[in-house]
Formats: sequence, C-alpha cells, structure tokens
Amino acid sequence: MNYIDTSIFELFEIGPGPSSSHTIGPIKAANNFINCLKELPIKLIKEITKIEVYLYGSLSTTGMGHGTHKAILAGLLGYLPPNIDTAFFRALFNDLTENYFLTIDNISIKFNFNNIHFKHSQYNSPYQNTLIFKAYSKEQIIFEREYYSIGGGFIKYKGELETSKKIPLHFFSNMNELKILVNEKNKSIPEIILENEINISQLNKKEIYKKLYEIVEVMFNSVNNGLQKEGILPGSIKLQRKALLIYKGALMQRKALFRNMGILNAYAFATSEENADSEIIVTAPTSGSCGIIPAIIYYLHYNRKINLNKIVCGLLTAAAIGLIIKQNASLSGAEVGCQGEIGVASAMAAALLCQVYQKSAKIIENAAEIALEHHLGLTCDPIGGYVQIPCIERNAVGAIKAYNAFVIASLVRQDMHKVSLDSTIKSMYETGKDMLKKYKETARGGLAVCFINC
Repeated sequence: MNYIDTSIFELFEIGPGPSSSHTIGPIKAANNFINCLKELPIKLIKEITKIEVYLYGSLSTTGMGHGTHKAILAGLLGYLPPNIDTAFFRALFNDLTENYFLTIDNISIKFNFNNIHFKHSQYNSPYQNTLIFKAYSKEQIIFEREYYSIGGGFIKYKGELETSKKIPLHFFSNMNELKILVNEKNKSIPEIILENEINISQLNKKEIYKKLYEIVEVMFNSVNNGLQKEGILPGSIKLQRKALLIYKGALMQRKALFRNMGILNAYAFATSEENADSEIIVTAPTSGSCGIIPAIIYYLHYNRKINLNKIVCGLLTAAAIGLIIKQNASLSGAEVGCQGEIGVASAMAAALLCQVYQKSAKIIENAAEIALEHHLGLTCDPIGGYVQIPCIERNAVGAIKAYNAFVIASLVRQDMHKVSLDSTIKSMYETGKDMLKKYKETARGGLAVCFINC
C-alpha cells in the first residue's frame, strides 16, 4: 500500500548551510559510513590504510561551491547536522593540504582533500547525486557503500533493505486523499499530521510540539542573525549581504504595501544569507529554499502578532504539502530543478498562511497549487556553484509569491479553481524529468554560464 510514512522532522531538519543535498545529506552519509567501519571486526579495522570518496552528478560539478568536501570530512569525524559548530565547519579544508585523522577504536586513519574525488564522468545510478565511500587495505577494498543524496537532506544507500514501515494512523499519499480524510474524520490537516507523527516518530504530542517550537526558534534565530550582519559572503562571487540594507530601507517607506513587502523580503534575505554563510538553518524543505517559511512566520509573529500556537499548526500543514510533493515528485534541485526547492517551499508557505488564518482544506490546496504552478520550469543554475545567485533573491520572491497565492485563493470562490495540487505536482515532476541536466544544479547552464558581472 502506498502511503506517506515520513516524519515531519526529516522534512524540517536543523543543520548547517548551504545545501541540503550537498551538505546535510553528505554529512549523514559520511557519518553512516564511519559508523559502519566501527562495526567491523577489529582485525579488519587495523588493516585500513585509507578511505576514498567518489562524487558524481551535481555533487562533482558544484560540490566545492556547496561545501560538500567539508560535509564529508565533518561526517567522517563523527558529526551529524544538528551538532556541528559552524565556525569549526567553515574552517574545515580551508587549507587543502591539511591532513586530518579519523579515529576508529583508537586507530587513526589519515584523511585529506586528495581522498575526495570529484568525478565528472557519467555514472549509472538511480539518482543524480551519488557518493561512493571505500575503505582500503593498501589497494584492496575492505568495505564500500554507495549513497544517494536525494534532496532535502534525505539519503539512501545501495542495497538498503526496506525496513518495516512505521504505520501512520491515517493513510494518504496525495492531496485528494488528504482532503477525503479531513471530511470523513472531521479533523483539520494539522490534527491528521500530528496524529500520524505520533505513530511515525513514536513521540507523544507534548514531545512533538516541543520539537516544533525548537524548529520555530531556529528559524527565528536565522532571521534575527541575518538581519544583524553585513559584509561579503564566502566564495569567488564576493556577494554582499543585503538583508539589513533592505530592512532599513523598508522601515523608511511611508506606503504600507511597500514597507511590508520590503520587510518580508528582508526576512527571506536574512535566512538565505545565513544559509549561504554555512550557518545553522532549517531545511524547509531544502537548505536552498530555507528562507521562505522563516520569513513568513517571522512576519506573522512579529509584524502581525500571530501567536506561536497558530504558527506551529501552520507548520504542520506546510509539512503535509511538502510530504505530499516528496512522495509524488522530488525536493531535489539535481532531480527536477529549482521548482522542486523554491517552488515547493513557496507552496508550503502558502498553505501555512491559509492554516494560520483558518481557511478550509480546499483553500489550502488552492493556495499551495497557485504557488507551485507559478514556479513550474524553474531551473537550478547557481553561479559558481554557490547557493547565492540567484538562490537568495529567489527565496525572497518565493515568499512574496506564497503570500500572493494565499490572497488569491482566499478571495475567490473555491469552485472557481480548476487545477488540483496533485495535477500540478505531476506536471512539476514531468517538467523536471524533461529538463536538461545543465539546468539542474550542475552550474553548466542558465545564469551560471550567462552571468556577466555588472
């Protein structure tokens, strides 16, 4: 039976920027590999002379700009995304000649940048972003594992056994089935998602809400921190932070519409710039699109005085949209382009806004559909392989689109909306499959190659 059994805390994951596919996923893969080595017999561990890592797909073409080499080292050193000190993370491999030592049962294995291989050749893999880890005894492979970073920080590995699914209380796999549940059970979308999460994560209601409030806090911190910083973001582009400048300019505007739009833009810039600087953010649903939902909820709480309980309910509804899209399409820029990142985040934010203002499930669907529809075909073409241009501005535009989608869906009759969210998700996936690879996170097409510095 096909149903959603993914935890909302896999969708909203705390960790360092700048990329869920290139940073958070590889950290988790490397951490898993080193833990696998620790389970080997001590005799074999003592024979390990080197560890080699091979990267394919957009991990090879834009991995350096996304910090994938740092992520791999962090994971091999035993770190996971939530517990990494960002200053430590940024400093990894600043000197590409430096040697590090991986410890397995008090045995040290030297590891340096030359052990990471950015393979630009084609590789027969079911997913675009593939990592292969190999542990050697001289030239003989002792243990190897092939991983796939499939977007949003989610990973799989070759030969992974299908574990017994956590059985949710309510079964659904798409938006239409979710709406049927809402009507049949006489429950709201947040209630259904919460009851499912209790079964999936084996946490009680109080524990789930505690984690959701922690996610909100990290999102708020990312906006606050981003609004206080100026200067140049890392990388060869030498892009200046703009969030504070936009925020100050917005506050000086007399016209309310201009001021409010400027403030919302500034909030999105703030988190996205923190992400570009490898600071701690929340994937929502990816790192590259992490600025949209924080901008919306920060604006709702601090500028519209919406209480946190309503915002948390909105996050549950946003999660429903993200999980449905993950189930039926993709959240990976390497798989479907930026429509799967910014487009999905904008749809999730539009749904969140509807939930906060207690709109019906049909209006929630309509708003999410409008936001996603108007990102269809959006390419992923990061200049220099950095999550900066056009990524940061796209978060701001995505936040505005989310708000506009909420307004349109709320002001027209429900029966006037012709296109279902499920249809648009299918269209997004088909569009992504047809999109040329050079427009999917490889920095080989679009703005990445047509960029001329003004």
